This record gives sequence, C-alpha cells and structure tokens, in this order.
Amino acid sequence: MFTAFLIKYAEIGLKGRNRYLFEDALVHQIKFALKKCEGKFLITKSQGRIYVEAQTDFDYDEVVEQLKKVFGISSICPVIFAEDEGFEKLCGRVIRYLGEIYPDRHMTFKVAARRADKSYPKDSNAINADLGEAILKAYPEMKVDVHHPDIYLHIEVREKIYIYSVEIPGPGGMPVGTGGKGMLLLSGGIDSPVAGYMVAKRGVKIDAVYFHAPPYTSERAKQKVVDLARILSRFAGPVYLHVINFTDIQLYIYEKCPHEELTIIMRRYMMRIAEHIAKETECLGLITGESLGQVASQTMASLIATNEVCTLPVYRPLIGFDKQEIVEVAEKIDTFETSILPYEDCCTIFVAKHPVTKPSVNVIRRHERNLEERIDELVETALRTDELIIVD
Repeated sequence: MFTAFLIKYAEIGLKGRNRYLFEDALVHQIKFALKKCEGKFLITKSQGRIYVEAQTDFDYDEVVEQLKKVFGISSICPVIFAEDEGFEKLCGRVIRYLGEIYPDRHMTFKVAARRADKSYPKDSNAINADLGEAILKAYPEMKVDVHHPDIYLHIEVREKIYIYSVEIPGPGGMPVGTGGKGMLLLSGGIDSPVAGYMVAKRGVKIDAVYFHAPPYTSERAKQKVVDLARILSRFAGPVYLHVINFTDIQLYIYEKCPHEELTIIMRRYMMRIAEHIAKETECLGLITGESLGQVASQTMASLIATNEVCTLPVYRPLIGFDKQEIVEVAEKIDTFETSILPYEDCCTIFVAKHPVTKPSVNVIRRHERNLEERIDELVETALRTDELIIVD
C-alpha cells in the first residue's frame, strides 16, 4: 500500500541558518542506509520535510529497519499521496486509507491538517472539521477525541496531499558526520561498542583502534572485535579499524614495572598510540567505554593518570552508567551477544591480582622511566604493525 515515507527530525530543526547542512547530511545517511535494500528510491527535501519515495518494488519491513538505524531521524511515517482533485475525492481517499489500515475501527481519532499550500481552498480548521464529519459518516463506530485519540490522522497539503497516521520511532540524535570524527578504543568487551554507538548518535564519525596481543589473544578475539565494529557500522557508517600488535609493549611493561600498576601503565601506552593514530587521521578526540568506578582502572585517580598522557580530549559517554544500563543498550543495538563470546583480549590477559585504585601520576611517571631503554622503539614498531580494516 505504501510507496513513500515522510522522515521527521527533531534537533535539526533548531539549527537556524545552518539547518540545511544537517538536512543534507541526513539525506546522505539515508541514501547510504537504503543502498542495502532492494529497489530504487528518490530522496527529496521540501519545506522542512524529507521524503523517501520508492521508484521500484521494495521490501517495506527491510526499508523501515534500515531507516530505524539512521541517526537524526526522530520518526518514520509511511505515507500515501493524493492529488488535488477536489475535497470529495480527498475524503474518499482518506476513508479508503482508514478502512485498509484499521480493520477494527472501534477507535477514537483526530484529524490534524496542515496547509502549507495556501492556495488550497480550505484552511486547516475547515479540513479538520469537514474531513472529520466525512469519516464519522462513513464509520459511525469511530469517535472523535481531540485530546488523547487512538489515531492521529495527518493531512499535509503541499504540492501533493500527504496522508499518514502511523509514526515509527527513529533513533533520534544527529546525522553521523555533523559532529566531527573521533577515535574509539574498541575492545571485545561490552562497554566500548556502546560508547561508540552513543557518540555516533551525537553525529560523530567513528574510527577505531584495537590492541591485539598474539599469541596471548587469538585470531578469534580479533574477529570478535571486527564483528563488533561491523554491528556498530550499521548505525555509524563504515568504521576504519586499526589493529595494533601490542604484545611486546605489554611484555616489556610486565617485566619492568610494578605489577599493581600494570593496567594503568598499559592503558597510558594505549592512549598514546591511539592519540598518535587519531592525529594522523584528523580525529578530534579519543572515545572510551570507561564507567566511573566499574573497575580499578576506572576510578577518578586512574582516569587522571590515563588522561595525563593525552593532548586530545577524551570522551567517555558511559561515565555515569552502571553495568546494567550499559548491558541494556548493548542488547538494544545487538552487540551484547558478540561481546560475551569467550575470546579474551589484551585488556583481560595481563591483569594484576591487586591493581592500584588510587595511582599517583608522579609515581606512575617514575616507574615508566624503567621503560626508557626500549619503549620508544617498541611503540614505533607497534605503529608499523597497524593493520587497517575497513568494516562496513
């Protein structure tokens, strides 16, 4: 029945004279999402509205599922068109629409007309009243409720007349790419993919870096991270995943530094390497999945110690989340089942039995001097191992 969708947005409407830039970005993301669907689609902007019109046969459910992953969309409205052939024909079209969409019509309704085309002979109030009267005459079992109706029947009079009553919630947020680009430290755990999703929802294009530690971590662990990046790409677009061999750095830190500080010092070198790649790829910040107090390396003192090595800002969208809240988002975006697969990464292999929870930056710096003989060489070698995987 439906051959088109009206795409509504929320925050973009507040962008003033720059709104067209955000609309164009949203159109681009919609086009990208619909490339995965069978069929051809025409995507247009008109008077604060975005329309997706099918030019060929298409799978309705598939299209809706793809649109529900496009950040910036607040709702997806399947619409039908009516030409301006007189009010009587419009009434007939609306009555047929209600009959097809709502077989059981023991419901309340409200007509919500919007006349963008001021040349149309009836104003919005007249359309509401006269169309409501025609519906009651055709379907006496229906009742009007202007405050809390079961059905909001929208009639938009533009170059065509758009009729819709179904609004499918979109993900909200801002179109990917309008908020710059960030480098996500992606592991095989639950938290970091959720952090990537949360930041992408605010319009940030995501690149990612994964620290691999063969032979202590397996190829399956690496593949798990690639799979997580692929799930993330459904929302964030293509993810440029940098895989860094971190084994020699970890072993050297393990040999030279106090074991209770292993996690912090390893984390500091991950941040240094991630920032190096971020600057080379024009990212504007680092993104991590850290949540305050969740583990020893995520206390306020520990976060100060890891932040200290960075000049770029570090974004932590999950900082105030508890674990259950993070799991709920992971389940919603379908990363949870992949994240709990039993393939450990380098963050879990070299873990101290009694990690420090209140590290002193000065003490950490002093112990890092134990690494001076070889650490720069090992970091340069690790950067040369950078394996770029474009995940889509």
